[in-house]
Amino acid sequence: MRFPVVSSGPNLSNVCRKLKDSSSSGRWKEVLSHYREIKQSDVQLVDHTIFSHVLKACLALSFGFGKSVHSSVIKQGFESFTSVGNSVMDFYAKSGALSSTRDVFNCMKTKDSVSWNIILHALFNEGAFVEGFDLFIQAREDGFEPNVSTLLLVIQAYRSLGAFNNGERFHGYLIQSGLWSLTSVQNSLLSMYTDIGMDFAENLFDEIHERDVISWSVMIRGYVQCDDAICGLESFKQMVSEFGVEADGQTMVSVLKGCTNLADVKMGKLIHSFIISRGLNYDLFIGNTLVDFYCKCGDVDSAVLAFTEMPCKNIVSWNSLLSGFVHNENHAEALRLFGSMKTSGLDSDEVTLVNLLSLCKFLGDLRQCKLIHSRVMRKGFESNDLAVNSLIDVYAKCNEIDVSWKLFCQIKRPDIVTWSTMISGFTYCGMPDEAISLYQEMFLSLENPNTVTLINLLEACGVSAEVGQSKWAHAVAIRMGLASDVVVGTAILDMYSKCGDVKASKRAFDQISTKNIVSWSAIIAAYGLNGHPRVALALLSEMEANGLKPNSVTILSVLSACCHGGLIEEGLSVFKDMAKNHKSELKLEHYSCLVDLLARSGNVNDALELIKCIPFGMKAGPSAWGAVLSACRNYEDREVSVGAVSRVLEMEPSSSAGYLLASNVYASMGSWNDASGMRCLMKERGVEVVCGYSLVRVNNKACTFTAGDKYHPLSHTFGPVVEQLHSCMKMDTGARLPF
Repeated sequence: MRFPVVSSGPNLSNVCRKLKDSSSSGRWKEVLSHYREIKQSDVQLVDHTIFSHVLKACLALSFGFGKSVHSSVIKQGFESFTSVGNSVMDFYAKSGALSSTRDVFNCMKTKDSVSWNIILHALFNEGAFVEGFDLFIQAREDGFEPNVSTLLLVIQAYRSLGAFNNGERFHGYLIQSGLWSLTSVQNSLLSMYTDIGMDFAENLFDEIHERDVISWSVMIRGYVQCDDAICGLESFKQMVSEFGVEADGQTMVSVLKGCTNLADVKMGKLIHSFIISRGLNYDLFIGNTLVDFYCKCGDVDSAVLAFTEMPCKNIVSWNSLLSGFVHNENHAEALRLFGSMKTSGLDSDEVTLVNLLSLCKFLGDLRQCKLIHSRVMRKGFESNDLAVNSLIDVYAKCNEIDVSWKLFCQIKRPDIVTWSTMISGFTYCGMPDEAISLYQEMFLSLENPNTVTLINLLEACGVSAEVGQSKWAHAVAIRMGLASDVVVGTAILDMYSKCGDVKASKRAFDQISTKNIVSWSAIIAAYGLNGHPRVALALLSEMEANGLKPNSVTILSVLSACCHGGLIEEGLSVFKDMAKNHKSELKLEHYSCLVDLLARSGNVNDALELIKCIPFGMKAGPSAWGAVLSACRNYEDREVSVGAVSRVLEMEPSSSAGYLLASNVYASMGSWNDASGMRCLMKERGVEVVCGYSLVRVNNKACTFTAGDKYHPLSHTFGPVVEQLHSCMKMDTGARLPF
């Protein structure tokens, strides 16, 4: 073994002192400069303590230089000092060089507690949990006494792996070794038990005699994460009122998330006031959580105010408000905020771009989508799962399914979110067969479907409207044990409804273990859609008898059933009851549906009066005026029809439906010039006709048929059938399809 030559001069000692002084002040460049001065001198170094300072400087400035210092340590024989070996090992560990850390540790002849702590920290921090556990056991056998930070790392490792049985055994070891009494260890164990179950956490919490703010915060966060926000808020109240523990930022973030889960704006505002009274409103994380809370509760004005009052903001602050604007459909404000963000000099990240893609999806703006796509590529986010999945989704929503498919095919190993997004995209674009085939391909790739994937499959089968495939998808849900789940069960009954099998819808509804307002609304809509309006009304009464109050979707389903079933009085009664008891729930869709009901029954003037009575802030849309215009075709009211035409074309100038309906109305009145004029106007404006089509399955393949299609490969087969149907319906020759 080589030992360093003991030789030193006054100048070298002075340089070593300067090096240590520079290190204590964090002047790392000066540290390395002094070290070079020592290396260039002819005097042999004897002070091994300088290496810890030099390696700290290398950690801050240069990994490569640190490796050269390690070489010098070996050449000069200083590796025999345990403290120097620990410094080298710490340098490699904090640089993320686990292999080098392990090599240094294995070469050390004498190890102390610091050595064991460093290697264990390195292993656990780098995710080498199993090796870390094995080494921890070996260390204990060698008499190693772990420090608190190592104990916390071991507990966190068990928690990360979900190895709760081992975690409980480690809890026993802590009690036996007398380390259980440390508050930080108790709080770390408490965090682990909140992942196992709140019952276990509550038992441990009751055993902790000196609960600090961290103990309470862990419990509050645990309740919120397991969807028991009410218990979380009760714990917060108990912490502050009964025990007088002062809340910190982490506590308030968890409490606000609880208010978000409950969508309780009133409670959230009280918590906001509490935050201000305690002087915590300057905390960046609390500010971001407040913005997120208000946005998710739909109170965008309060979100803007909270954002404005934040003394400092980061990219999360801007993204939270941008996301709030997008999801609350405040599109103009979202664009203005993004402009302000760029003006402030803050660069967008992948979350910003995903929010902008969501905005493009809402607006159907393909051009902007392509611009954002190019920005994603410029920033190198094309391998980011969140960004790619958003691109696949938005292209599908813009009816560019080929681009979505191309992006999907470029991914080597799609995750479950990517598969689900692509399946949903095919369904949205009216390609259910492709969606179902992709699900089967995913299943063969051994990717396990989740609830979202299953719901996407059920939606695809609903679009295909093929009972056989729907039964297969239902069987998949049963095998996954999800058929009785309220979300999946509702999707199943909706799927059967779209296939016209309302009895199967009812069976699926009856199998749902715990029905909510969404499942009741879906079964009511199913009966209404399939021509059973009186059953829909009876189900509404049954739902109310079960203690559930109808929401806006439920009432819309009932009104729609009455509209298509011709139940005028019943529809009016339902609307009046809602106006009396749930006026705040009334939306434009309800007024439009009632207008349609009145117009279909010939009460055109009443429909017009209802349009005039629509509350301030709402405006009759194309669906309401389209219903009035359609009624004019049956009841030949020219004056009303002219006004309705102008309204429909003003609101939807690029939709072919309004022009064709207006042309048909004029034709029914014998105004052939006006009818022809409508079609000419449509051509002048470049409006493309969207053809209606029928979808029929032939040999397990969905085939579409459009009116007047002479060139369909199966036209010779179904043409005579259509002729026969026309004959049975006593349609005159002029209305027949030209096959």
